[in-house]
Amino acid sequence: MGPHATWFSFFPGYEHLRENLEVYLGRQWTWQIFQATHFEIDHILGGLLVFLVLTLFAFRYAMSIRFSGDGGAVPPPRFGIRTLFETFGDMVFGLMEGPMGAKNARRYLPLVGTLFLFILFCNLLGAIPGFLPPTTTLKTNVGLAVLVFVLTHVFGVAAHGLKYFKHFMGPVWWLAPLMIPIEIVSHIARPVSLSMRLLGNITADHKVGAVFFGLIPLLIPVIFLGMGVFVAVVQAVVFSLLSTIYISTAIAHEEH
Repeated sequence: MGPHATWFSFFPGYEHLRENLEVYLGRQWTWQIFQATHFEIDHILGGLLVFLVLTLFAFRYAMSIRFSGDGGAVPPPRFGIRTLFETFGDMVFGLMEGPMGAKNARRYLPLVGTLFLFILFCNLLGAIPGFLPPTTTLKTNVGLAVLVFVLTHVFGVAAHGLKYFKHFMGPVWWLAPLMIPIEIVSHIARPVSLSMRLLGNITADHKVGAVFFGLIPLLIPVIFLGMGVFVAVVQAVVFSLLSTIYISTAIAHEEH
């Protein structure tokens, strides 16, 4: 494999698909840190692979609940997909319950839980030789961060109506010329920080693991593989927690 190759490179028609997509999606302009790059679609295919795996797991989980005979009230006797999903669900719910309360945590758990699982599995995909984590590209991370940004304000308007936008003006009307630009910048900084933090941490972890695997291919990389799993979980938790805080702030703003 070359420096940009993954297992997807062996798929029939891969190069043809990449060349066609480059015509429409390739970036020709450069500006400061955005210099010329090697166009690739492995992050897209990796994201699709994670989506398919999670869809399969969700189907297996639903079937397990359906045929359990107790509606899922009794834990399964053996560790499996159902136990894994319930463990992750309990963890994410506990993460959300503090910032927004149990009622809102149940309401927004499907969204935040889905983000957590998708980001986690994308991060962990890099632990498999021959695959790249989709979260090592800014495109994937910006897409997730912009989704959280848009839904945060949608939930805020749904909870408070157009009065939601009053908090951009500050506590008193005469502060509006000062507060509105500050609030706009602070809200735009949210998706930027979400995407850049995830990109930096996962890219750095993946690069460090690759370097040590190239230098000492026996035993030592196992240590960094374990650290990589830890980083993958932590970054999924951080993204989910910050998303929870943003949503909680939007829907509870009138209470402050």
